[in-house]
Amino acid sequence: MPHSTTSTMTIHPITPPPGSTYNFGAEIRGADLENLSSSDVDTIVRALYENQVILFKNQSTLSSKAQYEITSLFDPEATGYGHGKTLDAKRSILHPDLKTVPSQPQVQVIGNGPVESFEGLENITLKHPHHKTFHKDVISEEDDRENTRFYRWHIDAALYDLEPPKATSLLAVKVPKTAKMTCRYDDGSGDELRLPRGSTAFVSSYTMYDILSEEDKEFARTTKVQYAPHPYIWMSPAKSRSNGLGLVTEDLELSSSDLPPIEESKIKILPMCWRNPVTGKLALQVHPSAVQKLILKDGTVIDDLKEVREIVHRMQRPGIAPELVYPIDWEEGDFAIFNNRGVLHTVTGSFLPEEVRIFRQCNMAASEGVLGPKEDQEED
Repeated sequence: MPHSTTSTMTIHPITPPPGSTYNFGAEIRGADLENLSSSDVDTIVRALYENQVILFKNQSTLSSKAQYEITSLFDPEATGYGHGKTLDAKRSILHPDLKTVPSQPQVQVIGNGPVESFEGLENITLKHPHHKTFHKDVISEEDDRENTRFYRWHIDAALYDLEPPKATSLLAVKVPKTAKMTCRYDDGSGDELRLPRGSTAFVSSYTMYDILSEEDKEFARTTKVQYAPHPYIWMSPAKSRSNGLGLVTEDLELSSSDLPPIEESKIKILPMCWRNPVTGKLALQVHPSAVQKLILKDGTVIDDLKEVREIVHRMQRPGIAPELVYPIDWEEGDFAIFNNRGVLHTVTGSFLPEEVRIFRQCNMAASEGVLGPKEDQEED
Protein backbone atom coordinates (compact mmCIF):
# COMPACT_ATOMS: atom_id res chain seq x y z
CA MET A 1 0.00 0.00 0.00
CA PRO A 2 1.21 3.56 -0.65
CA HIS A 3 2.09 5.39 2.52
CA SER A 4 1.73 9.06 3.34
CA THR A 5 4.71 11.15 4.36
CA THR A 6 5.03 14.44 6.20
CA SER A 7 4.95 16.05 2.75
CA THR A 8 2.04 15.81 0.34
CA MET A 9 3.74 13.08 -1.66
CA THR A 10 2.85 9.40 -1.58
CA ILE A 11 5.13 6.51 -2.49
CA HIS A 12 3.72 3.63 -4.53
CA PRO A 13 5.97 0.57 -4.97
CA ILE A 14 6.06 -0.78 -8.51
CA THR A 15 4.10 -4.02 -8.83
CA PRO A 16 5.97 -6.54 -10.99
CA PRO A 17 3.94 -8.22 -13.74
CA PRO A 18 3.13 -11.95 -13.49
CA GLY A 19 6.32 -14.00 -13.72
CA SER A 20 8.58 -11.19 -12.46
CA THR A 21 9.97 -11.09 -8.92
CA TYR A 22 12.05 -7.91 -8.79
CA ASN A 23 11.53 -6.03 -5.53
CA PHE A 24 12.54 -2.45 -6.26
CA GLY A 25 11.15 0.65 -7.95
CA ALA A 26 8.45 3.11 -6.84
CA GLU A 27 6.29 5.87 -8.29
CA ILE A 28 6.09 9.09 -6.30
CA ARG A 29 2.85 11.03 -6.67
CA GLY A 30 1.86 14.51 -5.61
CA ALA A 31 5.29 16.13 -6.05
CA ASP A 32 5.79 19.69 -7.29
CA LEU A 33 9.37 19.18 -8.40
CA GLU A 34 10.10 22.86 -8.98
CA ASN A 35 8.84 23.86 -5.50
CA LEU A 36 10.11 21.25 -3.06
CA SER A 37 9.97 21.71 0.70
CA SER A 38 12.75 20.40 2.93
CA SER A 39 10.37 17.61 3.94
CA ASP A 40 9.81 16.78 0.27
CA VAL A 41 13.56 16.62 -0.29
CA ASP A 42 14.06 14.28 2.66
CA THR A 43 11.25 12.05 1.38
CA ILE A 44 12.66 11.87 -2.15
CA VAL A 45 16.21 11.13 -1.01
CA ARG A 46 15.07 8.40 1.35
CA ALA A 47 12.71 6.97 -1.27
CA LEU A 48 15.55 6.64 -3.76
CA TYR A 49 17.80 4.70 -1.40
CA GLU A 50 14.93 2.47 -0.26
CA ASN A 51 13.53 1.82 -3.77
CA GLN A 52 16.60 2.32 -6.07
CA VAL A 53 14.48 3.66 -8.96
CA ILE A 54 11.85 6.35 -8.43
CA LEU A 55 9.45 7.58 -11.10
CA PHE A 56 7.50 10.83 -11.36
CA LYS A 57 4.80 10.98 -14.07
CA ASN A 58 3.69 13.99 -16.14
CA GLN A 59 6.85 16.09 -15.83
CA SER A 60 7.11 17.33 -19.45
CA THR A 61 7.51 20.95 -18.34
CA LEU A 62 10.49 20.25 -16.08
CA SER A 63 13.38 22.51 -17.13
CA SER A 64 16.97 21.35 -17.59
CA LYS A 65 17.94 23.62 -14.69
CA ALA A 66 15.34 21.99 -12.44
CA GLN A 67 16.47 18.53 -13.55
CA TYR A 68 20.03 19.41 -12.56
CA GLU A 69 18.90 20.83 -9.22
CA ILE A 70 16.79 17.77 -8.38
CA THR A 71 19.62 15.41 -9.32
CA SER A 72 21.89 17.51 -7.09
CA LEU A 73 19.71 16.79 -4.06
CA PHE A 74 21.54 13.49 -3.62
CA ASP A 75 24.97 15.14 -3.65
CA PRO A 76 24.80 18.94 -3.22
CA GLU A 77 28.59 19.30 -3.44
CA ALA A 78 28.77 17.65 -6.87
CA THR A 79 28.81 20.03 -9.82
CA GLY A 80 30.48 18.52 -12.91
CA TYR A 81 29.11 15.98 -15.36
CA GLY A 82 29.75 12.37 -14.33
CA HIS A 83 32.11 11.61 -17.21
CA GLY A 84 33.93 14.94 -17.04
CA LYS A 85 35.58 15.69 -20.37
CA THR A 86 36.01 12.09 -21.44
CA LEU A 87 33.37 12.63 -24.12
CA ASP A 88 35.84 14.90 -25.90
CA ALA A 89 37.83 11.82 -26.82
CA LYS A 90 36.54 10.72 -30.21
CA ARG A 91 37.70 7.17 -29.56
CA SER A 92 35.48 6.81 -26.48
CA ILE A 93 32.62 4.37 -26.98
CA LEU A 94 30.38 6.96 -25.27
CA HIS A 95 31.11 9.77 -27.68
CA PRO A 96 28.35 9.17 -30.27
CA ASP A 97 25.57 8.72 -27.73
CA LEU A 98 25.39 12.07 -25.93
CA LYS A 99 24.96 15.75 -26.73
CA THR A 100 25.29 18.44 -24.06
CA VAL A 101 22.60 21.03 -23.31
CA PRO A 102 24.51 24.33 -23.80
CA SER A 103 22.83 26.13 -20.89
CA GLN A 104 23.21 23.22 -18.47
CA PRO A 105 26.38 21.21 -19.14
CA GLN A 106 25.52 18.54 -16.58
CA VAL A 107 22.50 17.59 -18.71
CA GLN A 108 22.86 15.50 -21.87
CA VAL A 109 20.43 14.82 -24.70
CA ILE A 110 20.08 11.23 -25.86
CA GLY A 111 17.64 9.54 -28.18
CA ASN A 112 17.12 8.79 -31.85
CA GLY A 113 16.48 10.55 -35.12
CA PRO A 114 16.72 14.06 -36.56
CA VAL A 115 15.88 16.95 -34.23
CA GLU A 116 15.61 20.42 -35.75
CA SER A 117 15.89 22.37 -32.50
CA PHE A 118 16.01 21.40 -28.83
CA GLU A 119 17.29 23.30 -25.79
CA GLY A 120 19.77 25.38 -27.77
CA LEU A 121 20.92 22.47 -29.94
CA GLU A 122 20.19 22.97 -33.63
CA ASN A 123 19.86 20.39 -36.43
CA ILE A 124 21.16 17.46 -34.42
CA THR A 125 20.85 13.77 -35.19
CA LEU A 126 20.49 11.48 -32.22
CA LYS A 127 21.43 7.82 -32.45
CA HIS A 128 19.97 5.14 -30.21
CA PRO A 129 22.70 2.60 -29.41
CA HIS A 130 22.21 -0.66 -31.29
CA HIS A 131 23.72 -3.92 -30.11
CA LYS A 132 25.18 -4.62 -33.57
CA THR A 133 27.76 -1.87 -32.97
CA PHE A 134 28.97 -3.43 -29.71
CA HIS A 135 28.19 -7.15 -29.51
CA LYS A 136 30.46 -9.81 -30.97
CA ASP A 137 27.55 -11.82 -32.35
CA VAL A 138 24.42 -10.03 -33.52
CA ILE A 139 20.77 -10.75 -34.23
CA SER A 140 20.08 -11.31 -37.94
CA GLU A 141 18.70 -8.44 -40.02
CA GLU A 142 15.40 -10.27 -40.59
CA ASP A 143 14.88 -10.78 -36.83
CA ASP A 144 16.21 -7.41 -35.70
CA ARG A 145 12.97 -5.38 -35.71
CA GLU A 146 11.14 -7.77 -33.40
CA ASN A 147 14.10 -8.81 -31.22
CA THR A 148 16.71 -6.98 -29.18
CA ARG A 149 19.51 -7.43 -26.65
CA PHE A 150 20.60 -5.80 -23.43
CA TYR A 151 23.07 -3.39 -25.03
CA ARG A 152 25.53 -2.94 -22.15
CA TRP A 153 24.85 -3.48 -18.44
CA HIS A 154 26.68 -0.67 -16.69
CA ILE A 155 27.06 1.95 -13.99
CA ASP A 156 27.14 5.62 -15.03
CA ALA A 157 30.72 6.42 -14.09
CA ALA A 158 33.98 7.60 -15.63
CA LEU A 159 35.84 5.00 -13.50
CA TYR A 160 39.03 7.00 -13.93
CA ASP A 161 39.84 10.06 -11.82
CA LEU A 162 36.20 10.97 -11.05
CA GLU A 163 33.98 9.37 -8.40
CA PRO A 164 30.87 7.44 -9.56
CA PRO A 165 27.72 9.62 -9.51
CA LYS A 166 25.29 8.92 -6.70
CA ALA A 167 22.19 9.35 -8.85
CA THR A 168 21.22 9.68 -12.50
CA SER A 169 17.98 11.22 -13.75
CA LEU A 170 16.21 10.63 -17.05
CA LEU A 171 13.35 12.69 -18.51
CA ALA A 172 11.33 11.20 -21.38
CA VAL A 173 10.63 14.14 -23.70
CA LYS A 174 9.49 12.33 -26.85
CA VAL A 175 8.74 8.62 -26.96
CA PRO A 176 7.65 6.76 -30.12
CA LYS A 177 5.23 4.01 -29.12
CA THR A 178 5.46 0.76 -31.06
CA ALA A 179 4.97 -2.94 -30.43
CA LYS A 180 6.90 -4.77 -27.73
CA MET A 181 10.11 -6.62 -28.52
CA THR A 182 11.69 -9.83 -27.31
CA CYS A 183 14.99 -9.28 -25.53
CA ARG A 184 17.17 -12.33 -26.16
CA TYR A 185 20.06 -13.28 -23.91
CA ASP A 186 21.58 -15.59 -26.55
CA ASP A 187 24.05 -16.94 -23.98
CA GLY A 188 23.04 -20.58 -24.09
CA SER A 189 20.47 -20.20 -21.31
CA GLY A 190 17.42 -19.82 -23.54
CA ASP A 191 16.42 -16.82 -21.43
CA GLU A 192 14.39 -14.04 -23.00
CA LEU A 193 12.15 -11.20 -21.85
CA ARG A 194 9.30 -9.31 -23.49
CA LEU A 195 9.72 -5.58 -23.02
CA PRO A 196 8.66 -2.24 -24.53
CA ARG A 197 10.73 -1.00 -27.47
CA GLY A 198 13.51 1.23 -26.15
CA SER A 199 12.95 0.32 -22.52
CA THR A 200 15.69 1.17 -20.04
CA ALA A 201 16.20 -2.05 -18.10
CA PHE A 202 17.31 -2.12 -14.46
CA VAL A 203 18.44 -4.82 -12.04
CA SER A 204 19.07 -4.47 -8.32
CA SER A 205 22.68 -4.94 -7.32
CA TYR A 206 21.43 -5.63 -3.77
CA THR A 207 19.50 -8.64 -5.05
CA MET A 208 22.54 -9.59 -7.12
CA TYR A 209 24.52 -9.78 -3.87
CA ASP A 210 21.77 -11.40 -1.80
CA ILE A 211 21.42 -14.41 -4.13
CA LEU A 212 25.13 -15.26 -4.07
CA SER A 213 26.37 -18.30 -2.20
CA GLU A 214 27.87 -17.58 1.23
CA GLU A 215 31.32 -18.25 -0.21
CA ASP A 216 30.79 -15.78 -3.04
CA LYS A 217 29.36 -13.21 -0.64
CA GLU A 218 32.56 -13.35 1.40
CA PHE A 219 34.63 -13.05 -1.78
CA ALA A 220 32.56 -10.03 -2.87
CA ARG A 221 32.81 -8.32 0.53
CA THR A 222 36.59 -8.67 0.70
CA THR A 223 37.64 -8.12 -2.93
CA LYS A 224 38.50 -4.84 -4.64
CA VAL A 225 38.03 -4.09 -8.32
CA GLN A 226 40.64 -2.22 -10.35
CA TYR A 227 39.26 -0.52 -13.44
CA ALA A 228 41.18 0.08 -16.63
CA PRO A 229 42.58 3.59 -17.14
CA HIS A 230 40.48 5.60 -19.61
CA PRO A 231 38.19 2.56 -19.72
CA TYR A 232 35.86 3.69 -22.52
CA ILE A 233 38.79 4.24 -24.86
CA TRP A 234 40.62 1.13 -23.61
CA MET A 235 37.65 -1.12 -24.42
CA SER A 236 36.71 0.55 -27.72
CA PRO A 237 38.00 -2.21 -30.07
CA ALA A 238 36.52 -5.01 -27.93
CA LYS A 239 33.09 -6.60 -28.28
CA SER A 240 30.42 -7.57 -25.78
CA ARG A 241 28.92 -10.83 -24.70
CA SER A 242 25.46 -11.41 -26.18
CA ASN A 243 23.74 -10.76 -22.83
CA GLY A 244 25.45 -7.37 -22.49
CA LEU A 245 27.14 -8.39 -19.24
CA GLY A 246 30.79 -7.71 -19.95
CA LEU A 247 33.19 -8.21 -22.84
CA VAL A 248 34.47 -11.17 -24.80
CA THR A 249 38.21 -11.58 -24.25
CA GLU A 250 40.06 -11.49 -27.58
CA ASP A 251 43.04 -9.31 -26.60
CA LEU A 252 41.58 -6.38 -28.53
CA GLU A 253 41.75 -3.78 -25.74
CA LEU A 254 44.14 -0.90 -26.32
CA SER A 255 47.57 -1.04 -24.72
CA SER A 256 48.67 1.68 -22.30
CA SER A 257 50.84 3.22 -25.02
CA ASP A 258 47.74 3.71 -27.20
CA LEU A 259 45.76 5.47 -24.48
CA PRO A 260 45.85 9.13 -23.42
CA PRO A 261 48.45 9.83 -20.71
CA ILE A 262 47.79 7.76 -17.58
CA GLU A 263 48.18 9.09 -14.05
CA GLU A 264 48.48 6.18 -11.64
CA SER A 265 46.77 8.16 -8.87
CA LYS A 266 43.64 8.48 -11.03
CA ILE A 267 43.19 4.73 -11.63
CA LYS A 268 40.09 3.59 -9.75
CA ILE A 269 40.28 0.74 -7.25
CA LEU A 270 36.85 0.30 -5.69
CA PRO A 271 35.17 -2.24 -3.40
CA MET A 272 33.29 -5.02 -5.14
CA CYS A 273 30.40 -4.36 -2.72
CA TRP A 274 28.99 -0.86 -2.27
CA ARG A 275 26.99 -0.04 0.86
CA ASN A 276 23.65 1.77 0.75
CA PRO A 277 23.99 4.96 2.84
CA VAL A 278 20.41 4.69 4.19
CA THR A 279 19.65 0.97 4.52
CA GLY A 280 23.20 -0.34 4.98
CA LYS A 281 22.53 -3.12 2.46
CA LEU A 282 25.38 -4.33 0.25
CA ALA A 283 25.25 -4.21 -3.53
CA LEU A 284 27.41 -6.30 -5.84
CA GLN A 285 28.36 -3.26 -7.88
CA VAL A 286 30.84 -3.86 -10.69
CA HIS A 287 30.95 -2.35 -14.18
CA PRO A 288 31.59 -5.62 -16.01
CA SER A 289 32.98 -4.08 -19.22
CA ALA A 290 35.49 -1.76 -17.54
CA VAL A 291 36.98 -4.13 -14.95
CA GLN A 292 40.66 -4.99 -15.45
CA LYS A 293 41.95 -6.62 -12.24
CA LEU A 294 40.69 -8.09 -8.97
CA ILE A 295 42.59 -7.55 -5.71
CA LEU A 296 41.86 -10.23 -3.11
CA LYS A 297 41.75 -9.94 0.65
CA ASP A 298 45.28 -11.36 1.05
CA GLY A 299 46.69 -8.94 -1.53
CA THR A 300 46.75 -11.42 -4.41
CA VAL A 301 46.08 -9.70 -7.73
CA ILE A 302 44.15 -11.52 -10.44
CA ASP A 303 45.24 -9.78 -13.62
CA ASP A 304 44.46 -12.36 -16.26
CA LEU A 305 41.67 -10.50 -18.03
CA LYS A 306 39.79 -13.59 -19.16
CA GLU A 307 39.79 -15.00 -15.62
CA VAL A 308 38.72 -11.65 -14.15
CA ARG A 309 35.81 -11.44 -16.55
CA GLU A 310 34.74 -15.04 -15.96
CA ILE A 311 34.66 -14.48 -12.19
CA VAL A 312 32.64 -11.27 -12.46
CA HIS A 313 30.23 -12.73 -15.03
CA ARG A 314 29.63 -15.87 -12.96
CA MET A 315 28.76 -13.73 -9.95
CA GLN A 316 26.60 -11.18 -11.77
CA ARG A 317 24.76 -13.37 -14.27
CA PRO A 318 22.12 -14.76 -11.83
CA GLY A 319 21.15 -11.17 -11.00
CA ILE A 320 20.05 -10.38 -14.56
CA ALA A 321 17.66 -13.35 -14.83
CA PRO A 322 14.48 -12.29 -16.69
CA GLU A 323 12.32 -12.29 -13.58
CA LEU A 324 14.70 -9.87 -11.84
CA VAL A 325 14.74 -7.23 -14.62
CA TYR A 326 12.60 -4.08 -14.28
CA PRO A 327 12.12 -2.62 -17.78
CA ILE A 328 10.59 0.86 -17.68
CA ASP A 329 7.74 1.34 -20.16
CA TRP A 330 8.49 4.98 -20.92
CA GLU A 331 5.76 7.52 -21.52
CA GLU A 332 6.32 11.16 -22.43
CA GLY A 333 6.75 13.22 -19.28
CA ASP A 334 8.15 10.35 -17.21
CA PHE A 335 10.98 11.52 -14.95
CA ALA A 336 13.02 8.75 -13.36
CA ILE A 337 15.89 8.92 -10.89
CA PHE A 338 17.97 5.88 -10.07
CA ASN A 339 20.50 5.00 -7.39
CA ASN A 340 23.57 4.71 -9.61
CA ARG A 341 25.44 3.03 -6.76
CA GLY A 342 22.82 0.30 -6.30
CA VAL A 343 21.57 -0.76 -9.72
CA LEU A 344 22.94 -1.78 -13.09
CA HIS A 345 21.07 -0.56 -16.15
CA THR A 346 21.13 -0.88 -19.91
CA VAL A 347 19.64 0.43 -23.10
CA THR A 348 17.49 -1.98 -25.11
CA GLY A 349 15.71 -1.92 -28.43
CA SER A 350 16.17 -0.36 -31.83
CA PHE A 351 14.45 2.37 -33.77
CA LEU A 352 14.08 3.27 -37.42
CA PRO A 353 15.94 6.45 -38.44
CA GLU A 354 12.68 8.38 -38.66
CA GLU A 355 11.43 7.29 -35.22
CA VAL A 356 12.32 10.36 -33.15
CA ARG A 357 13.02 9.82 -29.47
CA ILE A 358 14.33 12.49 -27.10
CA PHE A 359 15.48 12.06 -23.49
CA ARG A 360 17.42 14.29 -21.12
CA GLN A 361 19.95 12.64 -18.83
CA CYS A 362 21.73 14.17 -15.85
CA ASN A 363 24.37 12.97 -13.42
CA MET A 364 27.36 14.49 -11.67
CA ALA A 365 30.69 13.00 -10.61
CA ALA A 366 30.28 12.48 -6.87
CA SER A 367 31.89 14.68 -4.25
CA GLU A 368 32.94 11.60 -2.26
CA GLY A 369 33.87 7.99 -2.86
CA VAL A 370 31.63 4.94 -2.58
CA LEU A 371 30.95 3.28 0.76
CA GLY A 372 32.36 -0.22 1.08
CA PRO A 373 31.33 -2.90 3.58
CA LYS A 374 31.76 -2.11 7.25
CA GLU A 375 34.35 -4.18 9.10
CA ASP A 376 31.69 -6.30 10.76
CA GLN A 377 30.07 -6.92 7.36
CA GLU A 378 33.39 -8.11 5.92
CA GLU A 379 33.56 -10.69 8.69
CA ASP A 380 29.98 -11.94 8.40
